[in-house]
Amino acid sequence: MERFGISYDKEIQVSQILYNVLILHRTKNTSGRIHTLPQSQVIVFITCESTPVFQKRSSELLRLIDLDFSVSFSLLDLPPVNEYDMYIRNFGKMNTKQAYVQCNEDNLERDVQTEEVETLEKWTQHPGESALVSGGEEHSDLILIWMYACKLSALYPLIVIAVLLEEDQVATQPGWKLRSRQTSLSISDRCFQLNTNQPFLHDRKISFLYVSQVQRQILLSAHGLPEKAGVGLLNRKSLICVWNIWQPSSPQKVLICDSEVLCCCFSPNKTTLVFAGTIDGSLLVWDLREDSRMHPYMRIGETDWTLRVPTFSTDGILNSVNHTSPILAVEPVSTSLYTDQNYGFSSLPYQEGILFPKDVRQRIPQTLTIKYLSSNPNHFIVGTNIGLVGHGTRHDLKVFPKLFRPRESGLRAISINAIDFFPFGKQLFLVGCSDGSIRLHQMTSEYPLMQWNDSTNGRPVIALQWALTRPAVFFVLDASSNIYIWDLLENDLLPVAKQTIPTENVVTMALLGEPEKTNGLLGIALAKESGQIDIQFVKKKWALPQPQESEKLHLILSQSF
Repeated sequence: MERFGISYDKEIQVSQILYNVLILHRTKNTSGRIHTLPQSQVIVFITCESTPVFQKRSSELLRLIDLDFSVSFSLLDLPPVNEYDMYIRNFGKMNTKQAYVQCNEDNLERDVQTEEVETLEKWTQHPGESALVSGGEEHSDLILIWMYACKLSALYPLIVIAVLLEEDQVATQPGWKLRSRQTSLSISDRCFQLNTNQPFLHDRKISFLYVSQVQRQILLSAHGLPEKAGVGLLNRKSLICVWNIWQPSSPQKVLICDSEVLCCCFSPNKTTLVFAGTIDGSLLVWDLREDSRMHPYMRIGETDWTLRVPTFSTDGILNSVNHTSPILAVEPVSTSLYTDQNYGFSSLPYQEGILFPKDVRQRIPQTLTIKYLSSNPNHFIVGTNIGLVGHGTRHDLKVFPKLFRPRESGLRAISINAIDFFPFGKQLFLVGCSDGSIRLHQMTSEYPLMQWNDSTNGRPVIALQWALTRPAVFFVLDASSNIYIWDLLENDLLPVAKQTIPTENVVTMALLGEPEKTNGLLGIALAKESGQIDIQFVKKKWALPQPQESEKLHLILSQSF
């Protein structure tokens, strides 16, 4: 009876009726007596003879045989598949009610939702078995996320606070002035000094300056060994200071090494790696992202200074790839073939007879400086001590011309002291020589487009550089601390301005500027023999770009060729 969906109490009544009606099979014949029918016969109550008893029984039976659809049952029952379902099955109805919470309004799933929590994994050990006692994941990604989430306007107060702190520090240090002051130089509007009045920088001469190609306000200064005995740990150490010129009260970081640094540079894409070449032929690398606790520190006065040792050094590598001669130049190499994390750098040892034809090698030329073509870093040029500039490639490809010569014939004992490529696209470069001559070359010609022999009155050129904001302007520094400004649109025969630095000698210079901006901000960093670093801001007439300046310069150069 379960197949018809009949309830239990109705099932009993139906059984009794069927027992009386179907099992006994009683019927009445014509004589009025009741006979038992064969079991194969079926009684149809509607067509059989109507009697009150049958009518009563049939009506009751028809009412009870109706199907009941209110009763259901499961054909298959699966147990819970996880712990949560098991818990809900066992305890979900015990005084509890399941609900959902939605915190993130832009998501519509009916789950428990919250924002993702940024986490970092860190580790530490105690007692420490080495200098590295802690570490973990880098947090630079989190900083980038934070900077992305913050509005730029929210960062301005931080910059203002940094400037105010600098000014407060100035008030407590009357011997050093941070604010821009009027200058006695005729070529500049204003200037200020980096605070090199630090105990560990006393009696140290500056050998090199370098400005980052990525962050133009970041400056490297290489300081030699002290002339007098100074702070104990730094007596026999050379230093490299990392400066931010907009926060000149103190260096941002101090790097130390055992040998004298002759040259240094940043990596081409970031200011997190510093490369340096030393007088004993060592190549050094500092990773500025390292935890300061990995390096020694010294308390000088009331300040704790972290003295960063090299992350990598070629000292002790006694094989063919190591250098045994002084490293005169290191240059970053950036190319589109590299990703943001991959790059190279090139070092120039003081060696003899490379790149040059046989007739030139008879004079035993020595390479003094190296520069890479910015538009195609596969090509580079090197300056020599015989007045020639060599041309080569990193993959030993054939090049033309192999040499860049002066207009005068023959080889002379003239050193190429400075080379600088044109920063505005054209394949041009300047050459400054020890006899005071200046040459302007193009990469496709052996002889110079222009050559000036008497602009410094025979004084050696020790530095020269194109202006970062004007294509037709470049700056020259000679050995007598004279700065010359050349503006080829105004005069292509002589410099348009000359400035003698009073009181003391200038050993090197580097230009700062923002070519992508039109504010005309152009500065010259001057390293003096006493160890001071001055930042001179050039007057606007030599810093602000002129209308169609590149086209006018191209016309002048084409006429002179």
